Amino acid sequence: MRTKQTIKKYMVKFTVDKISQSMNERNNIRNFSVIAHVDHGKTTLSDSLVARAGIIPEGKAGDLRYLSARDDEIARGITIKSSSVSLHLELPESAPLPAGSTDRQFLLNLIDSPGHVDFSSEVTAALRVTDGALVVVDAIEGVCVQTETVLRQALSERIVPVLFVNKMDRLFLELQVAPEDAYLALRNAIEATNAVVQMGENQKMLDPKVGNVGFGSGYQGWGFTLENWVKLYEAKLGLSKEKLLNRLWGDNFYDSVTKKWGPNQTSEDGRTLERGFCRLIYEPLRALILAAKDESNIDSLIGKLDNLDIKLSKAELELRGKDLLRTVMKKFLPADECILSMVVHHLPSPIVAQRYRTESLYTGPMDDECAKAMKACDPNGPVMMFVSKMIPFGERFVAFGRVFSGTITSGQTVRILQPSYDPETSPNDFNTKKITSIVLMMGRKSETIESCPCGNIIGLMGIDQYLIKSGTITSAPEARGIVSMKFSVSPVVKVAVKPKDPTHLPKLVEGIRKVIKTDPAIQHYTANTGEQVLATVGELQLEICLKDLQEYSNCEIEASNPVVSYRETVQGTSPVCMAKSANKHNRIYVSASPLGAELANQIESKELDPNSNDIAGRTQFLVRNHSWEANEAKQIWSFGPNLNGPNMFLDRTVGTQYLNEVRDSIVQGFQWASKEGVLCSEEMYGVRFDMSDITLIADGAHRRVAQIMPASRKVLYAAELSAQPRLLEPMYLVDIQAPSRVLKGVHKCLNRRRGVTISEEEKLGMNGVFSIRAHLPVSESFGFSAYLQSETSGLAFLQMTFDHWSMMSQDPLEPNSVTNKIVQDIRIRKGLRQEIPPLNEFLDRL
Repeated sequence: MRTKQTIKKYMVKFTVDKISQSMNERNNIRNFSVIAHVDHGKTTLSDSLVARAGIIPEGKAGDLRYLSARDDEIARGITIKSSSVSLHLELPESAPLPAGSTDRQFLLNLIDSPGHVDFSSEVTAALRVTDGALVVVDAIEGVCVQTETVLRQALSERIVPVLFVNKMDRLFLELQVAPEDAYLALRNAIEATNAVVQMGENQKMLDPKVGNVGFGSGYQGWGFTLENWVKLYEAKLGLSKEKLLNRLWGDNFYDSVTKKWGPNQTSEDGRTLERGFCRLIYEPLRALILAAKDESNIDSLIGKLDNLDIKLSKAELELRGKDLLRTVMKKFLPADECILSMVVHHLPSPIVAQRYRTESLYTGPMDDECAKAMKACDPNGPVMMFVSKMIPFGERFVAFGRVFSGTITSGQTVRILQPSYDPETSPNDFNTKKITSIVLMMGRKSETIESCPCGNIIGLMGIDQYLIKSGTITSAPEARGIVSMKFSVSPVVKVAVKPKDPTHLPKLVEGIRKVIKTDPAIQHYTANTGEQVLATVGELQLEICLKDLQEYSNCEIEASNPVVSYRETVQGTSPVCMAKSANKHNRIYVSASPLGAELANQIESKELDPNSNDIAGRTQFLVRNHSWEANEAKQIWSFGPNLNGPNMFLDRTVGTQYLNEVRDSIVQGFQWASKEGVLCSEEMYGVRFDMSDITLIADGAHRRVAQIMPASRKVLYAAELSAQPRLLEPMYLVDIQAPSRVLKGVHKCLNRRRGVTISEEEKLGMNGVFSIRAHLPVSESFGFSAYLQSETSGLAFLQMTFDHWSMMSQDPLEPNSVTNKIVQDIRIRKGLRQEIPPLNEFLDRL
């Protein structure tokens, strides 16, 4: 039976002093992100913990969505920017203490992250500074495409997940799902999540019997793990915890005739038996929920509550409808208690997590002072902090991040290392600056503190002008940087912006600087036409970006229609092409060939890191995975564009004089060409260039950069045009949930937008709800959501995430082809001459 003691709310009122004290108890700190597919209930669920900490009234939890602070987040009902809050909470006396803890006071640093794919960079920034993840999955929709994406991101950061299957109330009230079908849907959600989790390194599987899986409804404020029901039935049934867990989950069925349990769902005489989960959890839950909803028979509800030893006040008994239901369920199975238990017992403290995370985070040797301090989470070691994002704070920005070692204090002078910092190749990419103040982020507000020891998440003031988006903060002169973040999305939707009043251009430029500072994924460049171009992940992020730009610029702006980024590649191998320098004294010989889609993807995802100085490791990777010759792999001169893109330049020459003197000039030409391809000045993707020979004049005055760099670009263009050039278009992976009666409308929408269906499966136990996955060109995605809603009467739910670059089949060099038309349109937009330059403009003859 549930006692009054376990019903009691262990609420600790929020004070900065208590949080500051808890920052020193590293065994009792939990840093975790809440991650999920859009609209699966992350922010609503987070309200229960925020209310438990006393930051918001308990009655508003689930409705307030406290961590959605922006007006557009509240209006749209989705999270756009990740939001952090530090919660001081007390573990109930009835709960056991986790290993390593000696106190029941815990500090939970929670980051609520967006679920929409357009804001995936916010998820990446949140995961870098946390050690655990609360994965939220809708009980009806199950694991969706963005769930898989963010979970894979978490695993790549060596984050430990726990799972909460949310919106269980929909099973009872909305769809009235049969008990066995409900169990199958819940089991399917767990298995689909585990299918991703097993890809991680040394990850524990999610299992309700272990306690790292919870179920419930964030909106109604209730949730449970199997442990709740074990406590309820232990005394009543007189069974051990192990036996009860086996009966509550898995293939364990009760025969009401023989009064026995067994592993088979069908009895010997052919009767269908009831599963333990359905009998002992689902049916009692459904009965209680329906009784609370039934306004005509309150006595029935009171009787059920008496059996559970739950008492309602006179005022609570006068409630009706959803208010009474939420009150009853919060008293019976409080969601905050369920989540607190999972987080505290199954997510690691900073002391534990940094032992295994440091080797994948720190770029320096593992035996130096900084690495040792990070591994030990040593508050007395050198300061090592990673800034993952910049948060607007009035006219300035807060550098938000995680302290991995040492203790940061207000007024302290620190070294600010840029992502490009390397003591050997880029020793000057750092600044020294004093921290003016330390800020504790508390959702919709912030508090100032004097110092922050390692293992905590905080913000720094006074250093924003020295960081563009992210970087490393340290007190040690010999410290190396912390690894830069890897994003799972690409900015493929572009728009040109300009002020309505040309005199406001400086305001626009300043506004753009602020916009790109606040979002790690947004890119900016100035086009050849002088236009300011912003590149975003998708249509929604573009809309939010333009809204923020208007606000930051404080002037009226005009934006072009959104356009899509393309990539240039080659389909065949070119003959060896030759180009001469302008003075005709130097000749460069190059051929082009496809690099291979798999290798290009590995470079782009940094599985093969172009910035790594481990030449032996890179060689081994190429030999083992792509059958390269070892000597061939050692001949890589550069990756491009930006020295880290998915294109390669190799030096295959033998015994060439003066080669080292012109190497930098040739590499600069390669960077230029791979950044602006010959077809339409789009970036190249998956192209390999081999320099087979080079003839250089002996007089150094005639082989300087002004001669060599343009010649190298020229020969690369000739090689590209000679290797069957093709255009790559970006493709979305589209995930659509829809009932069977509107599937015809779904396929109509996909077919009219050049979509290709990959799979179509009925969701288990969901009464005719189907999951359709398809590839859709990004260029066809504008307005697709509204079109789909109109064709399906609003019954289809859509999520799109960037998936891959797809080669367009038609030859862009063939006049009047679709691809040729796209290339010409891009060239006109960029201020280039309409026609693709002919080969003879770049190819020279002896």
